[in-house]
Amino acid sequence: MTALETQVGGKHYKDMAIQPIEYIQGNRLNFCEGNIVKYISRWRDKGGVEDLHKVKHYVDLLIELETKTSVPHAAK
Repeated sequence: MTALETQVGGKHYKDMAIQPIEYIQGNRLNFCEGNIVKYISRWRDKGGVEDLHKVKHYVDLLIELETKTSVPHAAK
């Protein structure tokens, strides 16, 4: 059994026609973009509205990072 045929903790990705990881890797998406795809793909079958909030959060993060409006963390 391949890694794509195996899923730990449910089957919400395995039962999809195209798994989010295949789409993310195939399109070379970054971390925020990948999480958006992951959460929007699974929200009905796993996380519900909480996953939609996660999508919104990652979109907001991506906008901040792309427009450079976020404040850098102070060095510790």
